[in-house]
Amino acid sequence: METKVETLEDNKVKVSVTVDAKEVDDRIAREYKNIANKYNFPGFRKGKAPRPVIDNAIGKEAILATVTDEVVNNAYPLAIEEIRIYPISKPQFDDPELAEGGKPFDFSFTVEVKPEVELSSYEPVAIELPVQNATDKEIETQIETLREHYYTLEDTPANTKVKADSYVDISMKATDDKGEEILSLTAENRPYGLGSGLFPTEFDEQLIGHKKGETVTFTLDMPEEPTLLLSAQKGKTDKINFDIEIKAVKKNVLPDLTDEWVKETLGFENVADLRERVSETITQQKEDIMPRLKEGACLAQLQERFDGEVPAGMKEEAEANLLQDFFRQLQAQGMSFDMYLMSQGINADQFKEDLKKQAEDITAQDLALDAWAKHFNIEATDEDVTAEFAKTGVEDPAALQDEWLHNGQLHLVRQGVLRAKAVENLMDSAVVTEVEDMTEEKPEKKSKKSSKKAKQDKEAESEEEK
Repeated sequence: METKVETLEDNKVKVSVTVDAKEVDDRIAREYKNIANKYNFPGFRKGKAPRPVIDNAIGKEAILATVTDEVVNNAYPLAIEEIRIYPISKPQFDDPELAEGGKPFDFSFTVEVKPEVELSSYEPVAIELPVQNATDKEIETQIETLREHYYTLEDTPANTKVKADSYVDISMKATDDKGEEILSLTAENRPYGLGSGLFPTEFDEQLIGHKKGETVTFTLDMPEEPTLLLSAQKGKTDKINFDIEIKAVKKNVLPDLTDEWVKETLGFENVADLRERVSETITQQKEDIMPRLKEGACLAQLQERFDGEVPAGMKEEAEANLLQDFFRQLQAQGMSFDMYLMSQGINADQFKEDLKKQAEDITAQDLALDAWAKHFNIEATDEDVTAEFAKTGVEDPAALQDEWLHNGQLHLVRQGVLRAKAVENLMDSAVVTEVEDMTEEKPEKKSKKSSKKAKQDKEAESEEEK
């Protein structure tokens, strides 16, 4: 098989393929044999009918049309692998002539491929990562979280006003827009934490500023996206009327961090032992997560050096993969999509926008990695690809590799191997600065695109002044 590639506009290539005459003859012979074995032809035993008889019964052109399709479908994935292109769309085949015995067969197709891009720099990326060992601040934060888990609520003085983060005890009567009582919301004594999201923000706002013994009466419109406690009323009422009495305003009281409390409650010898164990846990957690943090930081910095357009086809494919993985995880967790949106405090439109942004980031980073690999002559060899199939643990990895080849998918594995090697090279060369507190705010950097836009605007203004 011979292949030729012609570069077209818009990241497209035209590939011309010539299949040798022997391959065509073999496939024609196989097709006639299959037909002879499949059908009964009068006067001939099964499998023994000659070609003229089969041609007369079925039609020579029909047989050659089947052979033509087989030759094209078999040769297309082999051509992709031979010339090392990475399609990002379905191929458009030119209408070929029918294959003929004793002659080579020619066909061609046009396909969009991933663009070759350049980065603004190929210097090692500079990133910041948390220090590897647990810091004093991290230890204190973890211990404080433990104390908060064992908090108690105590009444505040009677003149204490409800704040946005207060805990309160309330009695509440709720009625719908017909004046009928909503039993699931009505309660003589309900503990409630403002800001918990169980009720809408407007509910909390009505309580703020009131004191123990005061009553509040108000009406809320049923929100389009009801909170957890209001979700059961969706579609049943347009409004909910509330009569609420503040019975107590509470405060959060944390236990004192003493050797006695640590031993009795947490099971450690003393405070020093607790700190040591917390330090070990944090250090281990960092050790586990640090490679992913480093990879994410390196890819984010590399993406900054890519200032091109991502092909729509690549973004759509990345978005589809993300969506498929997301719903697979939801199913594994036994969670519905609506439950997920509620837990995250977002709506379906916000989810879609976030998914699109993730897909664009992923494809931009992939193209940046391709550019990095090309610049440093990083390659995915045949041995690398074979080793990747060996890692699957299947009984016959060679057969699986051959299946992927003939399905036109082997380039996906090669591409994955190439990008993995590029990531490894990128991380190995990265200049890392360890930072004790990654939460500290840093001066906001202007993006490369913003700077470029500002420069263009300034040049345009200068032209106008002339």
